[in-house]
Amino acid sequence: MAEKQTLQKPLATRLVHEHLAPYKYRFGQACFFMLLTAASTAALPFLLKPVMDDVFTSSDPKLLFTFCGAVLAAFVIKGFASYGETVTMTRIGQSIISDIQNRVLAHMMSLDLEYFHKRNSGELLSRFTNDVSLMRNSVANTVIGIGRDSFTLVFLVAVMFYQDWLLACLSFFIFPAAFLPIIRIGRRMRKVTFNAQEEIARFTKQLTQIFQGIRVIKAYSTENYEANRAKVQIEKIYKLVVKTSRVRSLSHPIIESMGGIAIISVIAYGGWQVMHHSRTIGEFMSFIAALILAYEPLKRLSNLNANLQEGLAAADRVFEIIDAKSTILSPVEPKRPAKVQGRIEYKDVHFAYGPKKKALDGISFVAQAGKCIALVGASGAGKSTIINLIPRFYDVNAAEIIVDDVNVKDWEISYLRKQIALVSQEIALFDLSVFENITYGCEDFLNEDVYSVAKSAAAHDFIEKLPQGYNTIVGENGVSLSGGQRQRLAIARAMLKKAPILLLDEATSALDTDSERHIQSALKKLMVGRTTIMVAHRLSTVIDADHIYVLDNGKIIESGSHQELLQLGKQYAHLWHRQAQGLES
Repeated sequence: MAEKQTLQKPLATRLVHEHLAPYKYRFGQACFFMLLTAASTAALPFLLKPVMDDVFTSSDPKLLFTFCGAVLAAFVIKGFASYGETVTMTRIGQSIISDIQNRVLAHMMSLDLEYFHKRNSGELLSRFTNDVSLMRNSVANTVIGIGRDSFTLVFLVAVMFYQDWLLACLSFFIFPAAFLPIIRIGRRMRKVTFNAQEEIARFTKQLTQIFQGIRVIKAYSTENYEANRAKVQIEKIYKLVVKTSRVRSLSHPIIESMGGIAIISVIAYGGWQVMHHSRTIGEFMSFIAALILAYEPLKRLSNLNANLQEGLAAADRVFEIIDAKSTILSPVEPKRPAKVQGRIEYKDVHFAYGPKKKALDGISFVAQAGKCIALVGASGAGKSTIINLIPRFYDVNAAEIIVDDVNVKDWEISYLRKQIALVSQEIALFDLSVFENITYGCEDFLNEDVYSVAKSAAAHDFIEKLPQGYNTIVGENGVSLSGGQRQRLAIARAMLKKAPILLLDEATSALDTDSERHIQSALKKLMVGRTTIMVAHRLSTVIDADHIYVLDNGKIIESGSHQELLQLGKQYAHLWHRQAQGLES
């Protein structure tokens, strides 16, 4: 945490340069309104002297109305200037936060899949919402404090020095002593805020897990367990929020005490002067009014450091996402082959997810264009890893993967992925309509194309029976549909993409026999004319594959057609006979 605090100045400077500087002209407009507000505020105590000394002692009605008009003008100007300042600063604050949110989301979309696998979605959501919201409040309060309150204080102090420089010096001699403890309070504020945001992120992560696993929670009757677990986290947040408030409020007694000492000192000294006729009542009242009016902006400025530290604590966490680097990038001069056939070759590929998580150990094979190869083996053998390396969700540690005689690392990433359609066991559907889910990621299509692929995927009939047909919203992750229906929509989406390479990762393993029959028929239509790499657990789904590779511990231990592997009589044949006898599903 100490290291983070040393980065306070660079972080604040970065925030100003990267997100506040583009709005410097709007800031100029806001400063103009702030100056008007400050000047009109200072005009009130300034006008108090002639009102007390001249107007009240004369019997001239014209002079009375003149000063009344001046006071009214000051209030009107202050009202309109405050309105302009508030609206302008709201626009600036919202624009800055929108820019940060857009920047964070765009950057997150460019990061590797590994980044998301290592982080919980609840934690990322907390940074995207809670931290950015805290930054919004900090930006608004800090900028307004620096602008309006500083200008107001300067104008009021000018009035005080104009009335009596000695009395003004006496008034402000006490306040500098308060700033040292206020700076220390600010440091504590940043630490407490950072810890509070960390706990809020954990709570958001916990809620995400509860909502995603609500079916399991209900099935295992763990509602009370989860509620108690959440209660513990809520209590931690409660204590940190209270501590934050306590630390933030520490500056109040310091400023109030200093302010009280300053005001009674002025009253004592100034009152003594009035009583001895060395100062008029108007001069004294004007000075006192300026001092009292200066007291409020001074208090707000004393809280400015606490607001700034809150924002910087949140900015620490937000910029941590922005500074994350993607290791999977397109080359400087990427290749975009005009005609993609879909030939795939693995050349002695090695890959590990970490130092102790070796997944592939010297994998070599060729998938000819338009052919289908199948990958089978026990869980953890490396089948899905092979699938993930083709679209560069991860990069190989050694050797290379070739697509149409071009190393996948030499392709433009987005162009490479447009040549690939993926259907996996975990179907990703969005809280959109059926039509929008089928067309997701597709840029060039006709409505007739959507209906055609839905029919080919055996999905059209059940879609037509939905409440709004193709316009039916499927819910988060397709919660309103069955597993087979979700799978058929995924197949229809892959068909519409018309990609030359098809990756099937356990596409039917979670389905019942009847649903699998419909899906297999749709998959056969999808595979026509495409290079297909199929990962399967049920060997009955790979019988028609042109070539089958059996994996174990990241290595290919057998290969051949279905019949050739049965005749070989090794692991594949053993698995086939076990599944045929119902000993392994």
